[in-house]
Amino acid sequence: MRRKTVLVTGASGGIGEACVRRLSESCTVLAHANHGTEKVRNLCRELCGMGRDVHAVQADLSTSAEVRKMTEEILSLYHGIDGLVHAAGIAFTGLLTEMTDEEWDRVIGTNLSSAFYLCRAFLPGMIRKQSGSVVLISSMWGQAGASCEAAYSASKAGLIGLGKALSRECGPSGVRVNCVAPGVIDTAMMAAYSAEDRLELAQAASLSRLGTPEDVAGLCAFLMGDEASFITGQVIGVDGGFL
Repeated sequence: MRRKTVLVTGASGGIGEACVRRLSESCTVLAHANHGTEKVRNLCRELCGMGRDVHAVQADLSTSAEVRKMTEEILSLYHGIDGLVHAAGIAFTGLLTEMTDEEWDRVIGTNLSSAFYLCRAFLPGMIRKQSGSVVLISSMWGQAGASCEAAYSASKAGLIGLGKALSRECGPSGVRVNCVAPGVIDTAMMAAYSAEDRLELAQAASLSRLGTPEDVAGLCAFLMGDEASFITGQVIGVDGGFL
């Protein structure tokens, strides 16, 4: 059976890296990064040394021209992809009234506009093949909203709207689009939180712990696979019962 080719964005982050590791067990993986390129190259070398097929790609996903260039490079080598896990994203903490235009544009561009650029680039190939799976990593804050994270919440809510709409556009062509909504996941984004804050967040979840990147990666791998062939247009939480 032909191995699927999957693009994972944000592979230098905790969730993205975990998705690369998990998906590379059965797929050819294109591991994307923008600023963390050396980390991703090291990840690719590590996994290739284990006999897996993983390759690094780079682009600023908030820029249409860079996504177009990366797409052309990928298509010249692989003639299309079978799956996309869009895990790249940034956060901003602060009052909306004190946020600058540049800060707003950076969050929306990195988290939401990037998904538009990527889907516009790669969905035509999936539609032609009548198969494919897209997973957009949203957030529980995209569902519930978070104080002092208005831009982040808005961008992640936008991914949910985009994913639901695309599932209807692409469903007749056999292409599935779903959103994953992680809760509080123990990644580098949590570094600014004190031990007391982390404990409070963990206790707010029904399972009384923080999530791990592997918790999210397991679901993404399932949604990429054939066992999820009748699942589309969904927003699936990985939040330990927080919401």
